[in-house]
This record gives sequence, structure tokens and C-alpha cells, in this order.
Amino acid sequence: MITYFDKTTEDVLESLELTQKNFWNISRVTGEFLYTLIKSADCKNVLEIGTSNGYSGIWLGKALKETGGHLTTIEFWEKRFSIARENFEKCGIDDCISIVQGSACDILKTLPDDFKIDFAFIDANKKEYVDYFELIHPHLISGGFIACDNVLSHKEKTKSFIDAINKHPDYENVVLNLPAGLSLARKIR
Repeated sequence: MITYFDKTTEDVLESLELTQKNFWNISRVTGEFLYTLIKSADCKNVLEIGTSNGYSGIWLGKALKETGGHLTTIEFWEKRFSIARENFEKCGIDDCISIVQGSACDILKTLPDDFKIDFAFIDANKKEYVDYFELIHPHLISGGFIACDNVLSHKEKTKSFIDAINKHPDYENVVLNLPAGLSLARKIR
């Protein structure tokens, strides 16, 4: 296993990996991929739907520390929100992360028109992926990315999203055979 971070962060990641199934976290290889992509694309404004215990947010936040960016992450469950906040603090990335608690659809509907992002990561209620996509679309800059986890492991629940993004003329999409399946779409206009 490659070590990316300081010992404290690696210890937090390893402890969260032990509870991956309980908190529906992404795999380590998916985290590594997102971390590398955000750094390579020099992303500055990232939106995450589904914070859970903060595992994916640690990967996103660490990449954004390097690019000078900021993560806004949304979590429905208050208990998970609190755990994530604590994990972000332990890993020294709480200064580049804003956590919002509540329904992602409700929160996305209230975003101001000038709220722009260059990367969105979705890993929440699979049946709402299409709704998230439609609400994120006006905020995603041209050239920005939307990554969605579980598109192979929850194929039936995410089918409507995959169909919608594949048909949308503003996006190019590929499904990567990472654990659980990751859809990676780029907004081309």
C-alpha cells in the first residue's frame, strides 16, 4: 500500500477502512483516483454529496490543500456529520472544508447562481443521482467533472442517471471499473 499522507491521516484512513461497509465508504483505490484527478486537473471548488464519516472527504480535502481549493460537502445524517467533522480536524483539513447538514436536494436548490464548481463527487442516495445531476449541472463550469460512485454495484438504482448523463449533449461520460463502479463525466460545454 502506498502511503500518501502524514501518519495521523494514514491512521485515520486505515481506521475508517475497517468500517467501510458500515458507512458505505468508497474504496481506497477510488480515493486514490479522485485525489490524483483533483490534483492533476488543479480543481479549486469541489462539491461532495454524501459525506458519511469523511473518508472520501479526506481524499478530496487533501488534494484541495495542495491546489489551494475548497470542499463543500453535504451530509443528511447528523451523527455522520459530527464524525466527519472530527475526522477532518484530525487530518488537518478542516480549514478547507465546509460541511452542510441536511437534504442534498434541498440544499442544492438554494445554491446561489454564482456558486460555481469544477468538480462534483456524488455518493449518496442512488435513486436521487439524476436529481443531483440536474441541480449540479448549472453550477459546474465547462471542463468540470462529475464523478459518481456505485454505478456498477447499484446498477439498477443508478441506471436513470447513467442514461441521462450519456444522453446529455454537454457531457462525455465513461464508467470506470473501479470497485463499485465510478462514472466520470466531463462537461464539454
